[in-house]
Amino acid sequence: MRLSISHETAYHYEDQVRASIQYLRLTPHDSERQHVLSWQLDLPRPVRAQLDPFGNILHVLTLDEPHEAIIIGARGQVDIDELREAEHESQSALPFLRFTRLTEADEALRAFAGKACKQRRDRTALIDLMHGLNQHMTYTPGATEVETSAAQAFAGRSGVCQDHTHAFLACARSLGIPSRYVSGYLYSENSEHLASHAWAEAWLNDAWYSFDVTNELARPERHLKLAVGLDYLDACPVRGMRRGGGYEQMHAKVLVAPTPAPVISVQQQ
Repeated sequence: MRLSISHETAYHYEDQVRASIQYLRLTPHDSERQHVLSWQLDLPRPVRAQLDPFGNILHVLTLDEPHEAIIIGARGQVDIDELREAEHESQSALPFLRFTRLTEADEALRAFAGKACKQRRDRTALIDLMHGLNQHMTYTPGATEVETSAAQAFAGRSGVCQDHTHAFLACARSLGIPSRYVSGYLYSENSEHLASHAWAEAWLNDAWYSFDVTNELARPERHLKLAVGLDYLDACPVRGMRRGGGYEQMHAKVLVAPTPAPVISVQQQ
């Protein structure tokens, strides 16, 4: 499947911002299951690409002059290998056993993971865990905030894809299975999910397997990966800091659409 992406994030401020810095993980990279055909960022000024500690492509946008708005755009085309279920990497998966504030497993999450998986530590066990978390935590936009932890969202029995992913990571890591947060895009006929998305990957049999709790998908057929990390804060597409500005308004527009692959005709002599 070939996906076309158009993503615009606009920030408008009540007062002038004296200075700001934005960390952008908005650029996908080639892997075993995705090939980037074209990609570009539309930013207020040129920035250089670098790699962060997790191997994500990172751009740092710094604005030192006063401003009242920032518009960040990303667009491109990526081919997705729908048949590939797992991805291999040479880097160690052990760092993804570490808990963070957002993914700390409390007693309730540990008990839930143990009940769902029992003594199993295979893919079928994590698929059962994925379904169990989906049933326990109702998808409810606005029920949580960026800083809501896995334990808080689990206790509240509601959340969005970020919370579903954090809860899965907390459970999987409590079982001794390395797992990581993934940010990216998902194409779906359901208009509610035509936007930025988050899911989890777990290290099983020397490969990374995907688990999308929100959509109960264990095959990343229509998922385009942007970045990975220990939690949302490591992998979110846009994260920034500023001095001044007062009240902030943020609007994001994302379009994810399939694009027919070009037909190559061969003329016979």
